Amino acid sequence: MLKTKELLSLDKSLAGELLSSFTYPWQALSSIKGFILEIGKSLPEDEYTSPAENVWIHKSAVVAPTAYIGAPCIIGENTEVRHCAFIRGSALIGKNCVVGNSTEIKNAILFDNVQVPHYNYVGDSILGYKSHMGAGSVTSNVKSDKTLVVLRSEDERYETGLKKFGAVLGDYVEVGCNSVLNPGTVIGRNTNIYPLSSVRGEIPADSIYKSAEKIVYKE
Repeated sequence: MLKTKELLSLDKSLAGELLSSFTYPWQALSSIKGFILEIGKSLPEDEYTSPAENVWIHKSAVVAPTAYIGAPCIIGENTEVRHCAFIRGSALIGKNCVVGNSTEIKNAILFDNVQVPHYNYVGDSILGYKSHMGAGSVTSNVKSDKTLVVLRSEDERYETGLKKFGAVLGDYVEVGCNSVLNPGTVIGRNTNIYPLSSVRGEIPADSIYKSAEKIVYKE
């Protein structure tokens, strides 16, 4: 089963210190809110503004006036938050990111250079460095029967103990338009997901996901 350091470049996020203390990245999901509150107060005042309590936005970031920013939240350097974005809170958004029109983010970590630019939902999830979600692709973070999420990796089953767990995207993952990442999805580094896919479980690094029955490795 893919571990934190196999999936993520921990020097590409303020959350690197938090994630380094966990074997698997999803184990950090319940700690995101507290971590943001802890480090937010130590961010340099000459670099960050605080337009609301427990909200810190880098002065170089561009936030549209129609965007909603809920607490706690950190928005990094040169990040763009576009019109009608809905950041519900417990969101740590890195440098050079794009949070687009009608995109919703809740209890999530976006590493530097992540793009969720068009009609995306990212809940209870971690998106690695330079990962990208195509238009309309979403993380589904709760099972339809409301039971706890189980992560499946080949013949392994991992009881996460979490009712809400969307997806973990490794560095450089590309998710095709209108794909659904079902609860407990983990995608290895440098992997591409075809558009209109329904994905669940662990997907290996350096692969192309065409369907559950057809995953090919990149040459």
